[in-house]
Amino acid sequence: MKELVVLNKYFLRYKWHLLFGIIFVSLSNYFRVLQPQIIRDALDLVIENIGIYNITEGTDIQQSINKELAETLLFFGATVLVLALIMGIFMYFMRQTIIVMSRLIEYDLRKDIFSHYEELDLGFYKKNNTGDLMARISEDVSKVRMYLGPALLYGINLVSLFILAIYSMVKVNLNLTLWVLAPLPILSISIYYVSNLINKKSTIIQTQLSKLNSIAQEVYSGIRVVKSYVHEKPMAHYYEDECGDYRTKSLELARVNAFFHPLMIVLIGTSTLLVLIVGGIQVSKGLITPGNIAEFIIYVNMLTWPVTALGWISSLIQQAAASQKRINEFMHTVPAIQNQNTDQYLIKGGITFSQVGFTYRDTGIQALEDISFMLGPGEKMAIVGRTGSGKSTLADLIVRMYDVDKGSIKIDGMDIRYHNLQELRKQIGYVTQDVFLFSDTVAKNIAFSASEATQTEIEQNAEHAAIHTELKRLPEGY
Repeated sequence: MKELVVLNKYFLRYKWHLLFGIIFVSLSNYFRVLQPQIIRDALDLVIENIGIYNITEGTDIQQSINKELAETLLFFGATVLVLALIMGIFMYFMRQTIIVMSRLIEYDLRKDIFSHYEELDLGFYKKNNTGDLMARISEDVSKVRMYLGPALLYGINLVSLFILAIYSMVKVNLNLTLWVLAPLPILSISIYYVSNLINKKSTIIQTQLSKLNSIAQEVYSGIRVVKSYVHEKPMAHYYEDECGDYRTKSLELARVNAFFHPLMIVLIGTSTLLVLIVGGIQVSKGLITPGNIAEFIIYVNMLTWPVTALGWISSLIQQAAASQKRINEFMHTVPAIQNQNTDQYLIKGGITFSQVGFTYRDTGIQALEDISFMLGPGEKMAIVGRTGSGKSTLADLIVRMYDVDKGSIKIDGMDIRYHNLQELRKQIGYVTQDVFLFSDTVAKNIAFSASEATQTEIEQNAEHAAIHTELKRLPEGY
């Protein structure tokens, strides 16, 4: 549960949604608890008037009693319908506050994760699979939203309904109330035991789901290699085996949930049976009325879904805790590249490497060793070498994708670590060897680094790249 504490800042951000949601849930349950009391009074009135009705059989008084009883019961029925309508109105508003709040927090959480992903360095992306990154921002956030919305809503509903229903029962008869609540300790122990099982199994399932996403992402990205080596079937079998593992682990969690639900039904049924037995004895002693038995049975049935939902709520919370733990692992990752300067200035272009050495931490491969050179503004230099000699690494260091292990890099005489990272990368033209197109128009891909570029400028750059004619031939052009 400690993993979910990080979400408190979002609750504080949407405190009014949460506060009004709690109020609406409480008001809805207040009008819900009033309904059994109306039914109790109606039943007691019917039982009381049946005796009078039988005594006055064959007289004019009997007809008047019959008419009066019918009118009274109609009034009671109308009252129950009005209370149900008011309860429904507040239920609508409680969903419009708490569920809407969960969607807003889900949006903020995804946005925060995405922003943090953008801040992390290349070393982080080399160590972690894209599929795992996607799973944490999609499936894991969805699991957390189920805690923020349904689990929270039904949890608040359970607490408020328990308080109001038990208070109403205690007002009628404390002894009968204690008998009705006798199965609750068994329920509490079961919830504690099952919650631990759900938490462990949920963590395993989410890890396996991330693995499935990673496998799918790698196969789709390397589909040319897969097809070239005719490895479609082996990869399909491998993915099928991993899916089978996911299925097995999911079924284990389902078995735990399947055991919990019937247990809740048995405990609720036990409470109903105790109401009939103990309540019947107390009616015979004149301590309560038959209407009170009906009232208690309605209260017990009223608590059936919230109590039964405890297992579901517990499962949602434990799954959310497991997912939030995975999210926190990345959110608590500190970027290796820190921006220590926010000034805006023009970079002239002087580059100085002084005995630079660099080793990739994830592989231990030394890419550069004792590299030194000086390049003035406006000067040109070509770097050639075999594959893996460090050419791309050198370019990455100039835009500070990594920090050097040895030596120093200076831009315009200032150590690159003290430059404004945004200004440095914005003023350096960097064309990677990896071709990538975003899911957008060709024009916006060309203008990716200069969003304010005009259509004329975009077409001019396309002509420089010798693709303008080909783009014009496309059905929708740019």
